[in-house]
Parts: sequence; structure tokens; C-alpha cells
Amino acid sequence: MARYPKKLAPGATIGLVCMSSPIPRKAVDHCKETLEALGYGVKLAGNLSTVYGGYMAGTGEERARWIRDMFLDPQVEAIFCVRGGDGGSRIMDLLDFDELRAHPKIFMGYSDVTSLHLALNQECDLVSFHGPMVYSNMLGGMDPDTQAGLFRALTAQGDFPFVNPPEEPLRVLKKGQAQGQLVGGNLALLSASLGTAYEVNTQGKILFIEDVDEGIHRLERYACQLKNAGKYEAAAGILLGQFTDCKNTTMVEYDEIRLFEDLLRDYDIPVMYNLQSGHGDKIITLPLGASCTMDTETKTIKFACQR
Repeated sequence: MARYPKKLAPGATIGLVCMSSPIPRKAVDHCKETLEALGYGVKLAGNLSTVYGGYMAGTGEERARWIRDMFLDPQVEAIFCVRGGDGGSRIMDLLDFDELRAHPKIFMGYSDVTSLHLALNQECDLVSFHGPMVYSNMLGGMDPDTQAGLFRALTAQGDFPFVNPPEEPLRVLKKGQAQGQLVGGNLALLSASLGTAYEVNTQGKILFIEDVDEGIHRLERYACQLKNAGKYEAAAGILLGQFTDCKNTTMVEYDEIRLFEDLLRDYDIPVMYNLQSGHGDKIITLPLGASCTMDTETKTIKFACQR
């Protein structure tokens, strides 16, 4: 399994990066102050509010350089993305994954960050974290479930469970038990990874999928692309997270769960859904690359933390 980074210690220095889209200039100091209020030191990438092309936080070279610099900086113990957005795929061939592999540390984000998670898990043999981002989820304070899930994953000393908010029970689509490395992230980015050097590898693994703001016809396209590429057939199990603002405006009852029920019908693997991780109001952190055990009978998901 991938290497779990050392836990986030009180007072650690966190580097803030934008690998995709920028944040408003006036929000940069607010992001810094938010983490400082939690007791951490902060280093800021220089491109957080830079605008290139109207939607990217600088050129691909600029964004890749800041990712590299934060990994290589000996003072930085963790790297948090401030937001997702668009354009992250442009930096992927500009990163030296041998360098990143040699400097393991906490890396956290989601959405467009999925491409880098895949590379860190598969190319660098590192656990990374699908969890809240500073500008998107932390300004004004995190809700208690999101905050508890974040620190549970970043400070674990041993095995630990995935804990959904009490009002959102885990649900079962297909029964069974499975164990394997957790991989995945945003469905659109997983589909876009096919044919690249960091193509999602699901062989014997547990695949996590979420998405946001996609009509059912687009979910169909992305999900079928994974199916036709053999990604479900190879998987040991599947976990479905939040599909925020993903709607079927023609037939409301045929939602993303019905879609996956159709696509996964012929596979003898366990499938659980309603994980509160993705683009929702509450985002429970997942350690991508870690060993994961899922059991639909007990409705439990557990992770092995081996530092």
C-alpha cells in the first residue's frame, strides 16, 4: 500500500497552493488567518490570486512550480489546496514525480485535484487526502462533522473508521465485503485520466466516485467510459460519494444511484453509497491510497493507517 505521511502536528507549517483556479485577492489573507486560528503556521504560494486565461491560477509552469516548491520546502509539513476549479490537468506533465515521491507529506484537496491524487497514489506511492479545501470549505469555520473527519484522517495513529454525519446513514446498493487500496475522486476527472500516464488503476482496489453540477446525461457519459474501460470489472468494491447538484430534469426518479445500479448490475462486488464526501456542505476526509475495508452487512468502512 502507499506510504501514509506523518501526522499533522500542532503548530505545523501548512503550504497553501492553487493547482487549478485562483481565489480573489482579498481572500488570500483570510485563508491564512483561518489556518493560523487553528494553531498552524502558513506559507502562501505566490499564484493564489493570479489569473491566467480567465480561469487558471497562473500558467501551467507557474502552478507546477509552486506545487514542487511546497513539496521540497523542508519547513512545509502539509500542503492544502485552497480550491479546485479548472485547468489542473495542464500541470501534470510538468511535475517530476520522482521528486515528489522523495518528499512525502500531507497533500489535501478534491475536485479538479483528482488528477494529482491519482499520480501521488499510483506514481509516487503516497497516501493523499480527499478532504476540505481552505477557501471552499474552511472560511467562516468548518462544521463539526467535517472538522472531526479532517483531523481523524490527518492525525490517526492506527486504523480508523469512516464516520458519516449521524443524519446521513451509509446505504447499500450491492452486498458484500471487500478490502483493497482506496482510489478515485471526481468522476469527470477519473474519466479524463484514461489514456494518460496517471490513468486510474482499479485492479483489486476500492473505487470512490463523486461529482458536482453535472446533468444525468454527462454522468452517464463519464460513468460508461469507466465501465467500457474495464474499471468496474477490475475493482474489488465501489463507494459512491456526494453527487451535488447532479440532476435529471426529464425524469427526476432516475438519479445517479439508479444509473450506477444499471451499470454495476453484472458485477459481483459490494457497492455502498451516500458517503458524505465530495462537493456537499459536509465533507468527510478520505485517505486515498490507503488500505480500505468495506462491509455492507455492518455498513462500515475502515482505513489502515501505517506510518
